[in-house]
Amino acid sequence: MSPTSPQQSESTLHAFDYWQVIKNRYGLILLTLLLVFMTASVITYVMPKKYESYAKIEVKPRGSLMTVFRGMDDTSGYNRTTQNFFNTEFEKIKSRNSLMKVIDNLDLANTWGMDREIVLSILGGIVRTDNIRGTDLITISVRHADKDEARNIAAEVARAYKEYRSEIENKEGDMALLELKKAVRAQEDVVEERRKVLANIVRAKGIIYFGPDAYYRSMGMEDDNGAKTALDTFNQLETEKMQLESMIQSLLKYSSDQLMVYASGLQLPDNVVQSLFPKYLEQKTQFDGLKQQGLGLQHPTMLANAQVLESMKKQLDEGVVSLRDTLQAKLDLAEARFKRAQTSKDEKRGEAIKRGLDAQDYVDAKREFESEQEMLQQMKLKLIGEEIEKRMPDESIIVHDDPVSGQSPVSPNVTLNLMLGAVIGLIFGLGIAFFLEYLDTSVKTLEDVERYLQVPVLAVIPKDIGILHKQSGMSPDAEAYRILRTNIEFNRKNPEDNSITIISGGAGEGKSTTLVNLAYVCAQGGYTTLMIDADLRRPRLHTFFDISNSVGLTNYLTTELMLEDVILQTPVDNLYFMPSGILPADAAGILNSRRMSELIQDVKQRFDLVLVDSPPILGVSDAAVLASEVDLTVIVVQHRKLPRNMLLRVKQAVENVGGNVIGVVLNNVDVRSDSQYQYYTSYYTYYAPAESQIGAPSSGAPAKAQAATKGSAVARAGDSEQY
Repeated sequence: MSPTSPQQSESTLHAFDYWQVIKNRYGLILLTLLLVFMTASVITYVMPKKYESYAKIEVKPRGSLMTVFRGMDDTSGYNRTTQNFFNTEFEKIKSRNSLMKVIDNLDLANTWGMDREIVLSILGGIVRTDNIRGTDLITISVRHADKDEARNIAAEVARAYKEYRSEIENKEGDMALLELKKAVRAQEDVVEERRKVLANIVRAKGIIYFGPDAYYRSMGMEDDNGAKTALDTFNQLETEKMQLESMIQSLLKYSSDQLMVYASGLQLPDNVVQSLFPKYLEQKTQFDGLKQQGLGLQHPTMLANAQVLESMKKQLDEGVVSLRDTLQAKLDLAEARFKRAQTSKDEKRGEAIKRGLDAQDYVDAKREFESEQEMLQQMKLKLIGEEIEKRMPDESIIVHDDPVSGQSPVSPNVTLNLMLGAVIGLIFGLGIAFFLEYLDTSVKTLEDVERYLQVPVLAVIPKDIGILHKQSGMSPDAEAYRILRTNIEFNRKNPEDNSITIISGGAGEGKSTTLVNLAYVCAQGGYTTLMIDADLRRPRLHTFFDISNSVGLTNYLTTELMLEDVILQTPVDNLYFMPSGILPADAAGILNSRRMSELIQDVKQRFDLVLVDSPPILGVSDAAVLASEVDLTVIVVQHRKLPRNMLLRVKQAVENVGGNVIGVVLNNVDVRSDSQYQYYTSYYTYYAPAESQIGAPSSGAPAKAQAATKGSAVARAGDSEQY
């Protein structure tokens, strides 16, 4: 297993400390819990019982009020549900105007005998509104001491809210309807103005108006088509002219043979070249063939073919010249037609532009007139619809559940209040416990003693330990004092330092009991032990042994008595006792004397151990005087009693007079609540078998042993209080 980390150890320690605080102060926590719980119970009992009635209503946004433009959303906002719709309606329900109607209708001011403003304030506090999640339903609930009154108020609040909302909607509807009528009249004026403008354009431009649904037609529409025809004719003639010019230019630039080839390809009427040129080529081919056969140019056949070729060549030349003249004549004619077409095109284009501008004015005026007229028709239809809707009832609020009288009170909630009281009481108790623990500066642990006093803890004495010499010798209570004896033995630096005083900061911390029990275990260990009761203000040691203190320390210090006259033998072997004697007026003066010093030195020589009981060191000077006279000082600190600064003063008081603090005895520790001390008192488990044997002796045991056992129990019960 891996070792525990320091962080885990510290967390465990803190949790243990918290649990320890709860264990130590569980009585306070339970008391606080009980007080708060009882307070909550009393408050719950005395609280007036209240009954609840509620009305369940459905709230609808009002229908569209002014949808002027068909196909568009409602512009009035009445048909839209915003994110804050229900919150707005909640405020309307609890508004002054709505609740005042409730007060007047139920005459609550006279019924309750209060001013109207006070009644209004009370209603605002008892009327609650809520939206049922996932629905458009609103609950209006009222709590009142009278269940019938709660029912009547809830019903009247729902009715008053419905009436108030209807008034608001009617008022706004009347205002909107009035504005709609004004808008209709204004729109009629706009339509009439647009109609006059359109009529003027129709008369001025000579345009025939066929109504809003008819296709646009006007006089001279064919002229517009004529302008387009003229433009097409102009373009066609221009193309023809350019083709003729290209042909003529080609005829002028080619040679004779090239010209005949070009002319034969022209598709023109009366073009003899086109039909003659193939024959000429055929005849020439025949002539070239004869020439290749070897016939000479003077051969009759060759001469006849040459003559035919010459004739055909002459005809082709004449045909080319005729073709050029024909093309030139056509070009002149085409140019004349082109000029006329250009003039016609320009005239038609000007007229078309003028008609287009006139048509655009007409179209714009017609569109504006028809648009305004259509809007007027929609507004009139909307006005008629709103007037009809206004005459119809508008159920925007529907009551689904009428209020009924509650059969059992809903307030106060007994279970909830008691649970809260218990929880708050527990938290408050824990808070007080930890707060007191925070304010508590007393010594709680061994570490506190060693950290603040800088001295070791010699022993931890459990709570409720009695006087040991009155108990059985096998009692485990004696083991704590044996530990104290051993620690004193090993912590004193000089074996000759055998005079020890037991002091405490205040009364009731158990120093006298500690001294008696320490002396007892030391005597049992073989030490000749002397107990000196030097508490000359409240001597207690003689009561533990049932010895008279009429003669003792004060007598020895103030008279010439011998030491043997004031030292008494106790029933315990090796244990001797010097009572306090008669109480003097000046205790500090008697103790701070040379004879007291001589007494200490004398008894140190005669006894192995001298234990001196003293009064509390804070408040009186006796203990300081004794601390200066003896060798060692043991401070008894009661667990969780004195603050730490008081303990520092105890130690400083001893050191200021030259005393030597050997250690601290942590007394009266409740090991059941402070479980960390159980490690220092674990010896009880080893003594348990012996105690059982002592507590249940055999039938043959002597009667004296049984009496001793019985006396031990009586001594433990009778001496539970420590001094």
